[in-house]
Amino acid sequence: MIGIPETDTLEHSRISANINTGYRLTTADGRPARLAIIDADGNVLEAGEAVAREAWNVCIAVQKNFWIGQGHLVVDSSPAGQPLEAKAA
Repeated sequence: MIGIPETDTLEHSRISANINTGYRLTTADGRPARLAIIDADGNVLEAGEAVAREAWNVCIAVQKNFWIGQGHLVVDSSPAGQPLEAKAA
């Protein structure tokens, strides 16, 4: 996607980002919030600062790959030591 993506689409929370600190997550009224990865059954797999940091790093990696012309517009993240083939299962 070229151009500025649409933002301000959430009803109950806010996401902001700063190049130096990464994501900042709050409720609509400004209270701290955190990012979570939730499976299809509603189970929270991981939550908190580690998720926000990983999401930020994946976002930055794909953007940098695009800028340097590597053509790698997909960046995968998985648990340490887990091979890519096992992630798809």
